[in-house]
Amino acid sequence: MHEIITLQLGQQSNYLATHFWNTQESYFTFGDDAGESPINHDVHFRPGLGADGTETFMPRTVIYDLKGGFGSMRKINALYEDAESEPAALWSGKTVVQKQTPIDISAYQESLDTGSAAPELTTRNVRYWSDFSRVFYHPRSIVQLNEYELGSTLMPFEKWTMGEELFASLDKDHDLLDRDLRPFIEEADQMQGVQIMSGIDDAWGGFAAKYVERMRDELGKTPIWLWGLQEPNAGIPKVGNFHHRVTTSPPPPLVSSAIAMLTKAAQEKRLLRLTNKARSIAELSSQVSLLIPLSIPSRSLASSVVLDKASAWNVTALFNAAMESTSLYTRLKSNDRANSLTMGSITDMLNVFGKQTIANLQMSPVDEPPAAAAGDGTGIQILSGRGELISSLNEMNYEDQSDTGGGQNRVESLDVDLSSLAENLGGAAVRGGSRKKAHLFSQLETARGDDAINAISREEDDEANDEDRYGRAQRRQKSHRYQSTLAYPMLDSYPRIFRDREGALRQDPISMRTVLSTDSSVMTRLRGLRTTVVRSIGLEDREDIGNELAEVAEAYKEGWSSGSDDDDDDN
Repeated sequence: MHEIITLQLGQQSNYLATHFWNTQESYFTFGDDAGESPINHDVHFRPGLGADGTETFMPRTVIYDLKGGFGSMRKINALYEDAESEPAALWSGKTVVQKQTPIDISAYQESLDTGSAAPELTTRNVRYWSDFSRVFYHPRSIVQLNEYELGSTLMPFEKWTMGEELFASLDKDHDLLDRDLRPFIEEADQMQGVQIMSGIDDAWGGFAAKYVERMRDELGKTPIWLWGLQEPNAGIPKVGNFHHRVTTSPPPPLVSSAIAMLTKAAQEKRLLRLTNKARSIAELSSQVSLLIPLSIPSRSLASSVVLDKASAWNVTALFNAAMESTSLYTRLKSNDRANSLTMGSITDMLNVFGKQTIANLQMSPVDEPPAAAAGDGTGIQILSGRGELISSLNEMNYEDQSDTGGGQNRVESLDVDLSSLAENLGGAAVRGGSRKKAHLFSQLETARGDDAINAISREEDDEANDEDRYGRAQRRQKSHRYQSTLAYPMLDSYPRIFRDREGALRQDPISMRTVLSTDSSVMTRLRGLRTTVVRSIGLEDREDIGNELAEVAEAYKEGWSSGSDDDDDDN
């Protein structure tokens, strides 16, 4: 069945995973008139029996979060609560029971329990990821880590070494793989791989690195993908309007001091995040099969996306649209129009030289083009969410040998680039060189929904014309395309973050394009990250981490022709 087991590490990752599981739940069909789902549900869901003998179908996942991170969710849900019993009393005397005040269940969860109309979710009433969850989890999936508390100001879970030490402590006492992960592995008939959702710029990066290290000892060459989440750059805090107010005299000394302190605190926190990220990449890139960083671009988003960057519910919704779309083909049934893929085949497709485990992810919601948008005889020109023309993919698939510069395969550029790895202390992203300059090693292009498929079809017609012009022998098979008519669902648990060309909310299923690529921009970004953080790392780790990042970056220089313009850009 090619099962995929999921690990969810931390609050932000659980927001992302909740969107993911809600999307998977929406693919289930019920009744004779509903038709057959194109999704093979056995890939991500496991059959079982509830406490009353009822057949269940629940996610193959293990969920880790800190104390207080689960919100109103109980470890024992309605399907298993008959099995929950009070422990036998060992004390015959008077007992005093102290219970913490429970967190109130959200109105959305109440509507699911009662079958009533669901209230509209907003950034104000989504307090925890469990507030908008639409699925039940097996009690074995819920793992609360009581050593740290969510949102603690006294002992925040934010340093990479904290995660490393927490895993070591828990694994010593319980053997986490045997206790939490192995039961799901043993249930699988033919496991396809493990996908991990984890922060990489906080303490969860250290926790994930040690977890993957243990998994590699046990699972050998089993594909392991890690979706590496990064907190949005919130910018330097502002005090009132003093950052914007134009005055003829300097602000009062107390205000100046407060601004200076807040600015310094913001820079220190940003540096800590970058240092955590550097450690995570150095450790994880050699252990996982694919590491896909996910972050909100520091520049303005396309007009097709309206996002509240302060809301984890919003941010991870955007991540899920890209993640779920690009991995869709690992769970499609064979009778779908697209050929199915596996985690292993995608890894082999992208990791051309064996050391390129970091992949960049981009996405575009596709709007139906205006009927009058005719081209100049080469086919209809498709507009992106920004209202710009989507560039032809011929640039990637062909090398024009008549070009004195040697020609170059280019990386497709979509609306939203989620692949940022580095930023300076001012918050601006370290650019990985122009997309036109990035050398492409390999990329997986996906199109889901009729509008996206139509866009791809028109581009394929253009490519056919170029084959006649240049000859098939000159084509470089670096771009691999897959498509499905299954559009991305817009659920009542999903924020309305997408807009059409007129700026109206999009509420119907959306066509989506994604590109997952390995290209040379990773080298420049890693070099920028190394330069920014290496001096802030302790002397005992500075040389090792600096050398590891440099070695990872070098893997993305292979394949460049000597003496080309590309080499000059990175010297």
